[in-house]
Amino acid sequence: MKRTAVSLCLLTGLLSGCGGAGLDNAHQTQNQTKPIHVSDRNEVFNRHNENEQFGYVRYQKEQFDGDQQKTPVMNRGETAHMISSLTVQLPHIQDAATLVTDREALVVYKTDSKNRELTADQVKKTAASVIPRYYHVYISDNPNHMQSVENYSNLGSGSRDIREIMSGTIQEMKTSPQGSPVSENENANGETRQDMKIDRNDKNAR
Repeated sequence: MKRTAVSLCLLTGLLSGCGGAGLDNAHQTQNQTKPIHVSDRNEVFNRHNENEQFGYVRYQKEQFDGDQQKTPVMNRGETAHMISSLTVQLPHIQDAATLVTDREALVVYKTDSKNRELTADQVKKTAASVIPRYYHVYISDNPNHMQSVENYSNLGSGSRDIREIMSGTIQEMKTSPQGSPVSENENANGETRQDMKIDRNDKNAR
């Protein structure tokens, strides 16, 4: 009887171990298809106010291999909201309007600043801190451009001749201070020589 009881205990332990391993493997498989959030691992993080809690998400390369998961798409409306709300909180800014396209951010603002270059640099850097690195930023402190930017809000990347239409407004906006160069190889708008060459070729092709 003692041997039978011991055998049953050992068998139960092995089954429990296998079951635990199965759960661990299932958990690992689940983690491979989902981002890892700190709040998923520790419920104590959920007690914090959502606006106070740090954001943390971890992805691994294999999660994006194949067609298992699509890369998140930036919400242009939310991005424009963030840029405008941050810009209007800068010193000497009373009004700010932002248009975000598939590769540009156009920001028009009203200011009473006596140092237009400094204010332009602050506005440009604020917008650049929100959008992806490959975006170009164009700004203007001429309130007349605000209506032009608003007129584009009902259009989209697929709108006919949109690039040609917007290029005129962008060139007008660039007559206002654009701030300091982004880097040694990029102008104040984040454009490289190659970018400007491509834009010229696109215009000639039209």
